[in-house]
Amino acid sequence: MWDFLAFLVVLEVIAVPVAILFLVVVTVRLKRDVRTLQDRVTTLENGAPEAPVAAPVPTPAPKTEIWAKSTPPVTDSPPATPPKPEPVPTDPSSLDRFIAWMGVNWIYVVSAVSLALAGVFLVQYGVEAGLLPPAARIMASLAFGVALLVAGEVIRRRFGDGETVATAYLPSVFSGAGLITLFGAILAARHMYGLIGAEVALIGLIATALVGLVFGWFYGPLMAAVALIGGFAAPFVVGGSSPNPSWVYGYLAILAALGLGIDTMRHWRWVTVLTLTLGYGLGGLLALSADIDVIGLAFGVFMAGMVVMSILIPVRRLSPDHGGPMIGQMLRNRSAPRLSFVTQIAGGSVVAATIGLVALSSTGETQFWLAAILLATLSGALILWSHRATALQDTALIPMAGLFAALLPSDGVAQVIRHLHAAYDTNPEAAFPMSATIIVGIGVALSVLALMRALATKGSTPTTGILWAGVAAFYAPGIAILLDYTWKPAVVIGDYAWALHAAALGTIAVWMAERLASKDGPADRLRTSLPILAALSAIVFAVSILLTEAALTLAIAVTVVAAAALDRAYRLPLMGAFITAGIAGLGTRLIVLPGLEYAYYGPLFGVAISFLSVIGASVAARVILTPLPRDFAKTMVESTTLTTTGIFATVLITRAMGVADQPELQPHWAWGLNAVIWLCLVTAQLWRAQHAAPFRRLRLALAALFSLSAIGALFSAVMSENPLISWFRDDPYNLVRGPAVVNSLALAYLAPALLLAAMARYLPGVTSRTRKGLWSGAIALSALWLALAIRHVWQGAAGMPIDMGITQPELYSYTIALLLIGAGLFYQAVARRSATLRRAALIVLGTAIVKVFWIDAAGLTGLMRVLSFLLLGLGLAGLAWLGRFGAQTPDPENEKSAD
Repeated sequence: MWDFLAFLVVLEVIAVPVAILFLVVVTVRLKRDVRTLQDRVTTLENGAPEAPVAAPVPTPAPKTEIWAKSTPPVTDSPPATPPKPEPVPTDPSSLDRFIAWMGVNWIYVVSAVSLALAGVFLVQYGVEAGLLPPAARIMASLAFGVALLVAGEVIRRRFGDGETVATAYLPSVFSGAGLITLFGAILAARHMYGLIGAEVALIGLIATALVGLVFGWFYGPLMAAVALIGGFAAPFVVGGSSPNPSWVYGYLAILAALGLGIDTMRHWRWVTVLTLTLGYGLGGLLALSADIDVIGLAFGVFMAGMVVMSILIPVRRLSPDHGGPMIGQMLRNRSAPRLSFVTQIAGGSVVAATIGLVALSSTGETQFWLAAILLATLSGALILWSHRATALQDTALIPMAGLFAALLPSDGVAQVIRHLHAAYDTNPEAAFPMSATIIVGIGVALSVLALMRALATKGSTPTTGILWAGVAAFYAPGIAILLDYTWKPAVVIGDYAWALHAAALGTIAVWMAERLASKDGPADRLRTSLPILAALSAIVFAVSILLTEAALTLAIAVTVVAAAALDRAYRLPLMGAFITAGIAGLGTRLIVLPGLEYAYYGPLFGVAISFLSVIGASVAARVILTPLPRDFAKTMVESTTLTTTGIFATVLITRAMGVADQPELQPHWAWGLNAVIWLCLVTAQLWRAQHAAPFRRLRLALAALFSLSAIGALFSAVMSENPLISWFRDDPYNLVRGPAVVNSLALAYLAPALLLAAMARYLPGVTSRTRKGLWSGAIALSALWLALAIRHVWQGAAGMPIDMGITQPELYSYTIALLLIGAGLFYQAVARRSATLRRAALIVLGTAIVKVFWIDAAGLTGLMRVLSFLLLGLGLAGLAWLGRFGAQTPDPENEKSAD
């Protein structure tokens, strides 16, 4: 008895919301009819002719639809004060519109949830109370759900479902609650009672979802969203086990197509976003939970199919025609027009599918090949499809980049590489392994498709023409170079066979250049330059596989000269970029890899070939480029000529001094020559910075970095490895080597001093402060060298340490040197009318005076002391006469100006 009463209470709880909503509808209609009758009575009482009765038009409420746009109110009265400039109104976001809609229509959402929970609680109560058998409980829940669907449809047909009618959203409320009730009943029959199997439950859920989608077509986005969520969740909540759940991807694809199909006609937008989010998300979750070896094919096809549907269905075309700016243009320029919704959906779908396929490629060898084929197919389809869709021109680059990512190290790639390298391990007579060749072939196919797109436009003016020409030129070589660094195919198939791949890519690039040249004509060579650059790069790639270090450097140098010759013959604008890159590559080879270690310890013939080829190529390129406006390329080859010559001379001297005998030791002369090399690199960067506006800061930063290395080397030569330091007395390797003046001291101190002076005198584009610093360093190193050279003359190599004392002839020689230097500077100051040189001369002479009076007077004896003061007096007197004579001599420049 109590159970029956409780059941009645549940029915009452369910009926109350329905009754309330019914009464609301009836009351609204009665109020509308009464207002109409009152208006007619008022008209008749006033004696006015009765107007034809028209259907009453209810006053619409403020528009609060999710996708509605707000409009400012209009007033007739002018403002009291001049209006302030208002900011440009922006469309409210989707979240703002949803919150606004909920603020007005929350009652419908609560009503739908209440009705849905009523159906669910009905089944739950039947379980707890045990009133009806399981089958009857499920049938009651199904009947209740069907009743809600029928109620919603009856309200829609009789009263409408538009925003301007009193029954707005009520059909969606009833029908949505009915769908949820049906989903709940089917799930209860499967999970709670086991009345039906997984297959029957899934069929029921699919049928329910299809009904919901059909209802959603006529109702609104609320109904479509309920159907989509329930339909996508169905396979995951039904449960059950299947050895091959690949069929679920077919079901998800059907639901995605239906969801996109509804939105392409109704333009609710967020239904499309919901469809793709659920499709990609649940598809990825299924791949993570199932055996990827079993469902890999279905997952890959599903991902690619989702891209096709998300591109074609929203525009209702078999060939996309998305207009507007490209995705890349919007990312580069924030002020560019906003992407259309269909373009955003297409781009996001391509990104999601590419990520999924790259993840698939990392799970195994079979999955890698499947993902590679699908990525290539998707790339080719986007290249061909986008000929009419201007907004999708660059979306093909996403799966093409995904193919690059799929080739990077992963579990799947590791299995492919192991299979490749094991080809001849177990069977030397095995067939030629084709893995690397197939990947290169895929790259070539995509490059050819890109060339077809490039040939569809003439000239370099269209952005897409440049884009596709660049992709056609560099995609396949890029694939091959990536394989060379990651897969190492030359180890298996041999250097010659792998080099043939590179040579074939160069041949294809030449053919592409001929096609583009024929299309664009002789007046426009910009696009033609791209495949020529690729051809030269392929040649360098091929020779890098076959040749030794010296031969490779020679080959790169030859390609630089060839690029300069092609530029002069055909006026190819981008050849300067290749020359710049080639020069940078040559410098990297000489300094970094194989670098200075190879220069110091490698075979002398190979080292000479490397340096002389770079110097010769730089000189030849500079001569060839003379009539062309290639300032930056000319600067690069000029600086390379100078710095490479200096480095080569330094390397030869270092080798001649026996650096290879004891490489672990670094004497004073080795540090000085090391500083010369770094100063040459500083010179190159500062020289190039004068014509490197886009890279000026980078050049200056590199110059500063190289300067620190040069300063460190000079610090070691001047301080820690200086022969004056007493603890090197017993180190024969650090003794001064060579005759007087022309010895290792000149290499350690005079060579960098002369280079600093040359930089200060001839280097263009440096600031006055930098130039003064260079002069100061040159003078300081020169003074140190002179002092050490004088000591070496009087003391010899074994007497260089300072603790061995100073002889009187040595001390007197320092005085003579100071006076001679001061006199030379003073003469130049008088001849040039230079105040700077005059100050320098006075500083040197002042130093000599201080030395004579404070050091020589105490350190010299006898005739040496007399000669020291005599020389000082005569010298100062002669300089005084020279100064007065120079002051009385008329200046030729002044005489010319007077005339």
